[in-house]
Amino acid sequence: MKKGIVLKLFILTALLCMFILAIIFIGQTVFFKQFYVHQKVENVKTTLQSYKQEYLKNSDNTQVVAELEQDFYQKYNTWITELDAMGNLKYTDDFYMEIRLERSESTPNLSNKTVTIPLYSVMNVEDFSNDNPFLATWIKEGKRLAIEGLIMKNQLVAQRIGRDVSNLREEDRLENHQMANKEYEVVPRFENPIKYHEKYPSFLVYGTITKIQTPQGTEVSRYMNHLFLDRVKAFQADLLYGDYDSDANMSQIMDFEENNVKYKIFVDRIEDQNGNPVYIFAMTSLQPVNEAAEVMQDYYVYIVIATLLLVLLTSFYYSRYIARPLLRINRTTQKMADLDFSEKIPITTKDEIGDLSRNINELSARLHSHIVQLEQDIEKEKQLENTRKEFISGVSHELKTPLSVIQSCLSILKDEVANHKRDYYFAALEDEVKRMDLLIVDMLELAKYESGTYKIKIAPFYIDIIIERICAKFTLDIASKQLYLHTRLAPIEVVANQHRIEQVLVNFLTNAIRYTPEQGSIFISTVEEQDTVKVCIENNGDHIPAKQLERIWDRFYRGEPSRHRSTGGTGLGLAISKKILELHGVPYGVTNTSKGVMFYFHLNKNV
Repeated sequence: MKKGIVLKLFILTALLCMFILAIIFIGQTVFFKQFYVHQKVENVKTTLQSYKQEYLKNSDNTQVVAELEQDFYQKYNTWITELDAMGNLKYTDDFYMEIRLERSESTPNLSNKTVTIPLYSVMNVEDFSNDNPFLATWIKEGKRLAIEGLIMKNQLVAQRIGRDVSNLREEDRLENHQMANKEYEVVPRFENPIKYHEKYPSFLVYGTITKIQTPQGTEVSRYMNHLFLDRVKAFQADLLYGDYDSDANMSQIMDFEENNVKYKIFVDRIEDQNGNPVYIFAMTSLQPVNEAAEVMQDYYVYIVIATLLLVLLTSFYYSRYIARPLLRINRTTQKMADLDFSEKIPITTKDEIGDLSRNINELSARLHSHIVQLEQDIEKEKQLENTRKEFISGVSHELKTPLSVIQSCLSILKDEVANHKRDYYFAALEDEVKRMDLLIVDMLELAKYESGTYKIKIAPFYIDIIIERICAKFTLDIASKQLYLHTRLAPIEVVANQHRIEQVLVNFLTNAIRYTPEQGSIFISTVEEQDTVKVCIENNGDHIPAKQLERIWDRFYRGEPSRHRSTGGTGLGLAISKKILELHGVPYGVTNTSKGVMFYFHLNKNV
């Protein structure tokens, strides 16, 4: 069963559109998350570079740095802060507690020292703002506390703070959960707890609170993001326990997930103006892309239905719109197959179908023209057959005369008539044999050029030197007719077959000498053009009739019906010259001038 092109185009277009829709749907539901994460990471990495430069310029100004952090979060929805070499937040002079340690025999090196503990590491800022009665009773100036922790990098790192030693393991105490949990993770790496405490000495001391500083107003917001602060403290634990390479000057990107929400953490180690290490710590949420992907999955149900309806309607219209001109083209080409070229396809568009219609119309016109031309060629073939007969007649005519002369001379010599002219008849015989030999050589050479197998070899040479050499050879012929030879030559190097070009020059110059009346003039010149040089040989004499200008290149054509040998030559010189110049692929010709006749041809210059 034959399927129409409208149905095929409709099915193909509909399937293609649905395939594209499926690719878009799959791409956005499957690969959109990965693309978003990649773009998000690249954008944050790029903006971090500019942030680090701004931070280094203003690292000594706490207010400016705080504004930079807020601007960064508002522009890129990414939390950012700076940590010191111990992993503590820098610029925490608004939320800390100073404790003067008491004298202790177990830790004499800590006695009477004053330590500063960043309060964000052990409690939430809301505990102060809500007037927590639990803290209000013992977190205030003058109160005595018990502190437990580790000595890491020659500094105290508090893990737990309580009213006394007895409640350090109870609920009513302050604790750095990240450091405490990290300790449980690290201890099993050692052979026993003694080995652990040899590397990380612990301490348990009492102290008295001498000062408490809590943030006020907008400063509180810096400590409100507990998830971000927990990640900062977790990084500090990794840094202090050596799970983070603190000496590597490189950026690290880490993944983190909390409550089914994924985050990206960026850590860059730089050095401040004093050469101290600073960690730029940033964290961004990937929650928006998860929500967007879930919404898109529900939204695509409606999009797919609407798009399918639109695809079906559009495909049907598109297939009919495309098929209509194709059907018209099919009808026209069927008529062309029946050699009916009368119908033309109307061109209504400027697209490929319009171009196809235009080309078919042009093809129809050309076919019609070629058929007419073929009919004319058949007629010309008949004329060519007459030309072949003339050629055979010419060859017969050219050979008949010397053969008749030879036969007559041989009869005279055989009958020993006029013995006193014996030398004359031998000379006549020799002359006619030479003429026949020259005719045969020319005919063979012309056949060689016309065979299509002859490959001409070209090389550079100076045309003026060749012309002067040939003119010297014809000095006697020129002098015998008292001719005047005028040359105007330029030293130009051309690329051609030197031997064949000499042959053309000899034929043209011979022809000029032959048809120039006595005491006439011959002019030979070279005219330099952009890429070629034009060689002209002009002679005084009668003009060539216009009808004969093209026929003089034919074999045995001499310009008079008798083709008498008294005009000289074999009648093949110009035909041979024509073939040589055609093998070179250069223009040539003959024209009547005010002085007589000029033969010319072009040669390519050696560039």
